[in-house]
Amino acid sequence: MSGFNTDLQAQMETLGKIVQSNETLNYIMMRAANLGLKYYYIGAGCIAQTVWNYQMGFDLMHGISDIDFVYYDDSDLSPEKENMTIQFIKDSVGSCPVELDIKNQARVHLWYKEHFGYDIKPYISIEDAINSWPTTATSTGVRLENGKLKVYAPYGLNDLFGMIVRANKVQITEEIYMQKVKKWTAKWPSLTVIPW
Repeated sequence: MSGFNTDLQAQMETLGKIVQSNETLNYIMMRAANLGLKYYYIGAGCIAQTVWNYQMGFDLMHGISDIDFVYYDDSDLSPEKENMTIQFIKDSVGSCPVELDIKNQARVHLWYKEHFGYDIKPYISIEDAINSWPTTATSTGVRLENGKLKVYAPYGLNDLFGMIVRANKVQITEEIYMQKVKKWTAKWPSLTVIPW
């Protein structure tokens, strides 16, 4: 498997080649780089699933239902401000073959309990948010800075390249983890799932 059990520099180079080979992701990354946003990443499932597709020889968009575009702005936590930013990003990116799931990570604690059933602490940065994403492989964000890929991956990239699904228990419940496992293994049967 490409990138698995190689050094971090080689993994980052391999990740760059793979995500930039995904025409949809590359297009969004290039458009996003010109939006003037300071704290943002494109990440989570769309990055992991692009790598899994590459490892399995699938079309790079196979199974990808949306693209997570996360940003951090704690200057105004109103839903109106978030909706304005979402519209600005969507208008700037233009047409996209899958949904852009855009969220201000500074606001997540305001709606999380209603959606998932329990409270979380407010995130203090975009990286703090990524630290809590459901699995080690999907706790990955990328963006282009000065034409170069910037990667934030607090748990490294080995699980990502090894197609290993491992719970990141910082925030999720076993039930949420098992829902993701069921959905993902149906689309990517070669995944290795680490039990909860």
